[in-house]
Amino acid sequence: MSSPTVLSSPGKVLLAGGYLVLDPAYSGVVVSTTSRFYTVVRSLASPPAPPAHAQGPIQIRVRSPQFQDASWLYFVDFDGPSAVRVEHVADNATSAATKNKFVHLALHRTLALAAELKSVGTLQNTLSYGLDITIVGDNDFYSQRAQLAERNLPPTLDSLSKLSPFNKSGVRLPDVHKTGLGSSAALITSLVSALLLHLDVVPPDAFATESPSDGRKLAHNLAQYVHCVAQGKVGSGFDVSAAVFGSQLYTRFDPAVLEPLMTDDVPDQPLHPVLSPSNPAWNYRVEPFKLPPQTRLMLADVDAGSDTPSLVGKVLKWRKENAEEAKALWDKIDALNRAFSRTLLDLADIAEENPTAYRKAVKYISTIQSVQWMANPNIADNDLHIALKRVIQAFIEAHNHSQAIRENMRRMGELADVPIEPPEQTALLDACISVAGVIGGGVPGAGGYDAIWLLVCDPAGCPPEEQPAHRVARVWSTYAALDVSPLLAAESAGEGKGVRVETLEDVPGLREIVQEPELEPEPEPESKSGV
Repeated sequence: MSSPTVLSSPGKVLLAGGYLVLDPAYSGVVVSTTSRFYTVVRSLASPPAPPAHAQGPIQIRVRSPQFQDASWLYFVDFDGPSAVRVEHVADNATSAATKNKFVHLALHRTLALAAELKSVGTLQNTLSYGLDITIVGDNDFYSQRAQLAERNLPPTLDSLSKLSPFNKSGVRLPDVHKTGLGSSAALITSLVSALLLHLDVVPPDAFATESPSDGRKLAHNLAQYVHCVAQGKVGSGFDVSAAVFGSQLYTRFDPAVLEPLMTDDVPDQPLHPVLSPSNPAWNYRVEPFKLPPQTRLMLADVDAGSDTPSLVGKVLKWRKENAEEAKALWDKIDALNRAFSRTLLDLADIAEENPTAYRKAVKYISTIQSVQWMANPNIADNDLHIALKRVIQAFIEAHNHSQAIRENMRRMGELADVPIEPPEQTALLDACISVAGVIGGGVPGAGGYDAIWLLVCDPAGCPPEEQPAHRVARVWSTYAALDVSPLLAAESAGEGKGVRVETLEDVPGLREIVQEPELEPEPEPESKSGV
């Protein structure tokens, strides 16, 4: 096979902006995670072997080896000078009977766009030896409870670190329990970006830097489009945006931009005029965001479960029926969300201005509860201590903003009769936030019963057993009211926080799982689940 094209995209956590992010009048605070989806694209054969289409139809094989019977074979055909057909072959010995709508749409729409931009003849030559595509996600995207139980391991960070990369789920794709990190958005983003690069639709350096190049923007627009068609609606898009650009303050695009293309069938118009980065109708806004230095994002999967679409539907119904009350509450929450993000960004600036005071302040507040952060009588009014107070005050503001956001989101839940932060989650969060060194927390995204996030101090040079994260992990492992399982994910920071090019050898376990022999699948019922 040819040398592979390897791209990855991160998962996401919506720290603030749940529900509001659906409206372009408001924004959301989105953090991209270290947990990523990887797509590896290779040719099925290479010269001097005869081209695939010389012996029959062009073939694309897609595998997701973390799941049972997760291999799909597609035939690619070209109808005339512009049309591309991608057909799932369900009765082949190496192809699962189950359709994968997310993968199928990503393949078809990306090839259709490539045909427009490169010509059908050029695309046919590029695909002449077929494609072998492997898609895998880091363990955090899927619940590892069963795998830990099989090994008699407790649900702790230490136990999770002992699992092999891209751990086998032991189940078929429709049966997997997801953790809410945005697996479908990360999958689609990595897949369409890898195809655009492999097929030379975007230049080799399109994803080389974090700057929003035209190639990165095209991948964003295409991934948003495919994700919306696969889900049957135009969502807010914050998960795809995080997968492409990384952590950000996100303001959505007008859904009208995609309306002409929102059909399961082949659109009767070219894709590129709509998806082009130069199309001004793509009016989303991405503002830079990052968590402060020496802090750590902690995530936990709570085994209770929520139906996000039904939560969103009820909240939007309440908003429509109580427009004035809803607007006042949403405006208040939006102001708090922006104040929260601004305070966190200010902390990063303070750390650059006075790293000594910042380091000492983080070390100090990591040892006591937030209610005690300004109660130290030994902080005198000299220059260093004034700087110290400034850092501590900013952390207090971040704590207060996050608590006020929780309070007002609970209020919205009460008004809409929706469990945005149900009492069980409130009790868990209160227990966690009372731990020394915890800045704040909440239920991510639309809320419900299935996850929490925390922002904790992570002081440099502190022994692991004295870190706030260690104390939080102890709370989770001993919490009796809910089944709490941590995730290994942290914030994806620095260069390469969004979609990026990878090297096969540099990702632990990736080469091994890509080279695994393919097993013949068993018959299975049809499902619409994405990887």
